[in-house]
Amino acid sequence: MKKKDDETCPASGLLKSLSGKWKADIFRLSIETPVRFSKLQQQLPNASRQSLSVALRGLEEEGLISRVVIKEKPLNVEYHLTEKGRSLTTVFEQLEQLC
Repeated sequence: MKKKDDETCPASGLLKSLSGKWKADIFRLSIETPVRFSKLQQQLPNASRQSLSVALRGLEEEGLISRVVIKEKPLNVEYHLTEKGRSLTTVFEQLEQLC
């Protein structure tokens, strides 16, 4: 039975969503705990501020993470996996085991 074009398996959808520099790394880091931009810079020292911003924005547009402003002094921003992102963690972990 052939699938419709708009129906994709979770793995191919995840691969498409995570294509791009640093997206997979950010997704992996956000599985365990919400991430902050400054922590991402420390954990991914080869990533520039701009490339991290672009990757975060892309993940947000894909609906995999959400941006949450913490209204404390100083203001902080955390990135959390969304329900859609959490639903894909099993597939992501299975793909990681293949590497």
